[in-house]
Amino acid sequence: MSFNREVFTHFLVQAKQQTYAYQGDEASVTPLLNGSKQLEYHLGDFFYRDIYFGSAFFVGQETVEYQGHSIWSMVYSGGVILPNASAEQIGQIYAFLRNALRVVDTKSLYRGPEIFQENLYSYKNEYNGTFDNFRGYEIIEIDNQKSYELHYNGGILR
Repeated sequence: MSFNREVFTHFLVQAKQQTYAYQGDEASVTPLLNGSKQLEYHLGDFFYRDIYFGSAFFVGQETVEYQGHSIWSMVYSGGVILPNASAEQIGQIYAFLRNALRVVDTKSLYRGPEIFQENLYSYKNEYNGTFDNFRGYEIIEIDNQKSYELHYNGGILR
């Protein structure tokens, strides 16, 4: 399957910005899998889907289709690691995470930027590999205490 990678990367950035980063769970459609949340974005020949399970700890998969064929995927798992975190704390951490993920661009298109800070919150994202095959790890610290972590990997499907 041949597709323009530059057009694809711009689509992926838009899709990530327009789903969880800006709308959180509000972008949900009726999920295909029981107990999951599902976010979707469509533009031209490209279709993005993000399906995940859980909340404080979650697992999920993002996929992109081009002309009805799956071409890219990323899997992820992680969540809040504060012992006995309250619903309010979890909500604040995920609100900050969405702010960080809004900064996604064609350089850091897997998740968010390498570093993002607001007040006492700090987001850090380390990744390696190529667009075809990558893996990464992101954390959120609150006042220098690790409060959230996530692992992800993915790439072009062949």
